[in-house]
This record gives sequence, structure tokens and C-alpha cells, in this order.
Amino acid sequence: MNASWPPGRIAALLGLLVLGALTGAAGWLVVDLWFPAGLLLGLLALAGLFLGARIALGTGLGVGAAAAGWFLSYVLLSLPRPEGDFLLGSSGIGMYAYLLGGCVVAVICATMRGALDGPVPASRPRG
Repeated sequence: MNASWPPGRIAALLGLLVLGALTGAAGWLVVDLWFPAGLLLGLLALAGLFLGARIALGTGLGVGAAAAGWFLSYVLLSLPRPEGDFLLGSSGIGMYAYLLGGCVVAVICATMRGALDGPVPASRPRG
């Protein structure tokens, strides 16, 4: 398969990677700050980002780039700092709910079919 990607598509994927990292970092901090409302706000922000990436690029690849940035922010924020403590405290269930909920939202947005994909053809009986 010899498919060349235009520079605009590569730039869009890199932009979605950065936007996913920024949204993930903001979401992690909001979830830790206000637990019930922050979790809902963070998941809604992720849903908007993933759905926008799906619509903008027309494929699940945009959702994958945004989700990779989101998960990268989780990994970087959960590393221990030189002082020996963590920026994200995993003492509550909110962090795990945000991680699981974000994965579910990413999978839903990556596998959904849009109106531009067309209808699924029904099989015709042969006769």
C-alpha cells in the first residue's frame, strides 16, 4: 500500500496530538479539583475533542492521535517529581473513572459511523 499523506493531514494529526495532551492535562487537574462535577466536565471535554477529531478527519485516525496525546499527558503527569511526590494523586476513584471513561469515549468515537459514510447495504436475496 503506497499511500502518501498530504502535509495538511500530518499537521492536523500533530495538532490533534498536542490538543489531546492539553485537554488531558486540563481534565486531570479538573477531576482532581472537583470530583463529581470535574469528572463529568473532563469527560465532556474529551468527547468534544474526540468527536471533533472524528468529524474533522473523517476517520478514526484523528481520534487515535487525540487519544494518544491524552494518554501521553496522563503518563507524564503521573511520573514522580524530583521532590518525591506526584502531581496527580491517585487516592480517589476519580482518576480511574476518568481513565476508563476516556478510553470508552475514544473507542466509541473511533468506531462510530457518520452520515457521510453512507448506509450499510443490506444483502439481497438471490433468486
